[in-house]
Amino acid sequence: MDLQKLMQQAQAMQKQIGKIEEELDATVYEGNSGGESGVTAKVNGKNEVVEINICDELLSVENKEELQDMIMLAVNAAEDKAAQKRKDRMGAVTQGVRMPGM
Repeated sequence: MDLQKLMQQAQAMQKQIGKIEEELDATVYEGNSGGESGVTAKVNGKNEVVEINICDELLSVENKEELQDMIMLAVNAAEDKAAQKRKDRMGAVTQGVRMPGM
């Protein structure tokens, strides 16, 4: 086993992972609850909420509990998309090797 070659491969993989992480962090993922007359949430790859859109019909006191649930569902859907994309992209690079912190 050539240790130097192994180190070069590890460095190349680390560089590729860094690039993918940057791309994933900058990507915006959208989740929706209730369709066009509901709530849309957008999160970035860091799982930070960057936008919430609420249909005008939902903005009433009577709909408060429903609206809260819809916001939660939309945010969770967007975060799930971001997590799955990260898992898919990193899995392609690491080819099943479990990397700490990923």
